[in-house]
Amino acid sequence: MSLPLILIIIALATGVGFLIFIIVRSFVVPHRIEALEGLIKKGKLQTAIKSAKHIITKDPRSAEAHYWLGMAYLADKRDELAILEFKTVNQLGISGKKIPEQEFRLNLAQLFLRMKQEEEALKEYLMLIKLFPTRGDYYYQAGKLFSERNNTEMAEKYLSKAAELCPKDGKILYELGLMMYRSKKTGEAKAAFQAALKLPGTNSAQIYFYQGKILKDAKEYSGALESFEKAARDAQIRIRALVERGGCYMALKAMDKAIPDLERAVKSITDEASQDSLYARYFLAMCYEQERNLEKAMAQWELIYNQKKNFRDVGEKLASYQDVRTDDTLKDYLTSGSPSFIELCETLVTSALDLHITDTQQLDDGCQIKAIDGESSKWRNTRKMPRLFRFYRLPDPIEEEKVRSIIEDARQENIPKTALFSSSGFSQKAADFATLRSVELIGKEKLEALLKKASQAESS
Repeated sequence: MSLPLILIIIALATGVGFLIFIIVRSFVVPHRIEALEGLIKKGKLQTAIKSAKHIITKDPRSAEAHYWLGMAYLADKRDELAILEFKTVNQLGISGKKIPEQEFRLNLAQLFLRMKQEEEALKEYLMLIKLFPTRGDYYYQAGKLFSERNNTEMAEKYLSKAAELCPKDGKILYELGLMMYRSKKTGEAKAAFQAALKLPGTNSAQIYFYQGKILKDAKEYSGALESFEKAARDAQIRIRALVERGGCYMALKAMDKAIPDLERAVKSITDEASQDSLYARYFLAMCYEQERNLEKAMAQWELIYNQKKNFRDVGEKLASYQDVRTDDTLKDYLTSGSPSFIELCETLVTSALDLHITDTQQLDDGCQIKAIDGESSKWRNTRKMPRLFRFYRLPDPIEEEKVRSIIEDARQENIPKTALFSSSGFSQKAADFATLRSVELIGKEKLEALLKKASQAESS
């Protein structure tokens, strides 16, 4: 046999062999890919993963192999690896491939959400809406993502469509109501929440919470209190609901009613560092402060300070009241009941200022004393000059309004000299206004000195 003939036979054999390989591969590989789904359904995840990797080694551009490898990883709770495979599938394309597109895109969207890649998740849900325009749950997910990005126009569009397609889905109506509430469309929000409450399977506690917020914003405190109490039955939002209830009572100036709800909130704390916990303690401390129970207020502020030193004005509060623990005189001024407080102020006027009191009145936030010069007063003159004093122990600095008030009242009564006493000091506007006017502003340091002088004079 000649050499050329041998070469021809070899070439033909090679070609036939390659053709057979292609034919066999075209039948065998698909069967192996189809077997991957069965392995996953039977829970044989490691076998499925190994087989899929083997196929990919032979054919790296096999979108089906990458898809089922991703599905195996997903079933094995290995989300980071699953999302890599699904991204590869997206790059390779699924057109004409035996890949269920709806399931693929839904799984990919959910993976993006779990990975906090909301932008990518939104793209997948928008693609699903394009492919399946009658699926309300896809509109719902897209609407939620638009709402979280503060795109209220698109959120309303998609959530409204979701509600139209799924009118009996409570979670959609709740999300629509929440979006309306954030957009300050309280009427529409209230209607959506009320409709959601009538449907089974809704998170009624969350709905009651936001219903309470709407009523509280409208100053309808009775209804708000009832809604927040219902919301507080859910352990997940109990602290927030009780803080809001306490806030309603605080707005009504009913600190004695606010305190029990805020104490309930504090007792429910499991995570001291959470924002809800910090606010529960903060508002409870505010109530204690208003009720003159400074020891309890400081205990709450210290617990907050231990968790977050720069939380609101807690550091300033602790510094402001630090003297309460070392100075009994100032503590009495800040914490005593109204009769004892008035008596303490009267003692300051008579013993420390050497004046004679002509009238004393209790104010909502302090007391007022009118006096004239005493026999040995350094302010003594033959006319017995009248004085008008107001004593405050408010938690915040005195504002300009109170300075204007005492000057105006003194002018009407023809009283030439006035003074304001404040344990919390004065705002800059109040101090500027008092300059060159007939009123003396006496802050904490001078007040402490006068209280000590009065105490020493009484005890001697």
